[in-house]
Amino acid sequence: MDDFTRFLIESKAVLVGLWFAAFFVAERLWPAARGTVVEGGREQSWPHGWQRNARNLLLFGLNMGVSLLIVVPVSAFAAGIDLGWRPEWWGLALDLLILDFWIYWWHRANHEVPLLWRFHQVHHLDRFLDTTSAVRFHFGEVIASALVRALVIVALQIPLSSVLFFETLILAAAIFQHSNLRLSPKVEFALSRLFITPGIHWVHHHRVRADTDSNYGTIFSFWDRLFRSRSGTVRTRDMEIGVQGREEEGMTGLLLAPFRR
Repeated sequence: MDDFTRFLIESKAVLVGLWFAAFFVAERLWPAARGTVVEGGREQSWPHGWQRNARNLLLFGLNMGVSLLIVVPVSAFAAGIDLGWRPEWWGLALDLLILDFWIYWWHRANHEVPLLWRFHQVHHLDRFLDTTSAVRFHFGEVIASALVRALVIVALQIPLSSVLFFETLILAAAIFQHSNLRLSPKVEFALSRLFITPGIHWVHHHRVRADTDSNYGTIFSFWDRLFRSRSGTVRTRDMEIGVQGREEEGMTGLLLAPFRR
């Protein structure tokens, strides 16, 4: 194991945790929107509603266990299969570009394939967005994603160091994109030329299905422009978040949601 891979294994959780904590605090000091969340049948203004934060973080904790038991071993096994064709000039930057290209199509498939959407909708049922939304996923989606990604890792001979670095970037990007941190319009516009920003991703969570089924990019914003999936909707402070025709559910309901008719 090389030094870079060992560093990522040892420090990934700490780096992501510090990034999460920084945005969790910053979005409460400088919020972009002050929406409401529904808890126990009544509305509470964000950031109140501790039940929502607890629910999102419980899902994250469950997925951390799934990651340690399934995702990490599967990814490491896939990265260890050497087909002997990867050229020397193929480096980390190209790996990241390819993995981001893959996750664009995987994300898009999660919206267009009904079976996958059953699991992915758990992420979208959140009626407000902040840093905790970034780590809210059904464990079934996490497992399916790891298995499909393993095929990509094997086929393209992507080393474990690139996979771990990409995972770190994905988590950092997701926390930034879902955060309720107020950004300068100029900063947001400049970043959006290349990267997915909160303004772009909040539209993806708009409680209008046409917008939900758009803006699939995860790190780079040019995939949506290239494949014509970019929404023309502009984020507003009072944009309603969630799934059209569906309401938020409790922890048990979210875990069982993919298996109900």
